[in-house]
Amino acid sequence: MPSHPLRVAVVCSSNQNRSMEAHSILSKRGFEVRSFGTGTHVKLPGPAPDKPNVYDFKTTYEQMYNDLVRKDKELYTQNGILHMLDRNKRIKSKPERFQQCKDKFDLVVTCEERVYDQVLEDLNSREQETMQPVHVINVDIQDNHEEATLGAFLICELCQCIQHTDDMENEIDELLQEFEDKSNRPFLHTVCFY
Repeated sequence: MPSHPLRVAVVCSSNQNRSMEAHSILSKRGFEVRSFGTGTHVKLPGPAPDKPNVYDFKTTYEQMYNDLVRKDKELYTQNGILHMLDRNKRIKSKPERFQQCKDKFDLVVTCEERVYDQVLEDLNSREQETMQPVHVINVDIQDNHEEATLGAFLICELCQCIQHTDDMENEIDELLQEFEDKSNRPFLHTVCFY
């Protein structure tokens, strides 16, 4: 078992739905957790699929919430976006980009393969200072409210199992295989170094 609480980062594209749902659940379970996006901008569904609401990562959840209330309160209440932003602003003030964070984590969990690739590219471009390992695991989660919730519980269960291993470095591959079989989802896993 690690001598300190597992330091976890959860990463999706916009740091809105999947990563924030997992952030919420993991923090309630006592994990040291942060959440991030890897996109260049934050995108939220708009009035049509080809008309998303696009924000800079510096925009607070409160500002996004107020903007969408102003644009069409009924639409964004009905599709759950206002509820999601309300949850998000209770967790932290604004979305964050993974590429701008220099904190070190034991585990980085991504929510789709494209984000996994972006996280690996970023970690591999950093100067390796301490040779401290970081396990990057991808769990594909569709970007909708129901899947985000199911995925967050799966991520939490995975983190709890990793936290309770005696030797994370040697047991993680077997643990991931068990999770793949149990969840019927493929997991990607790479070890990078800080």
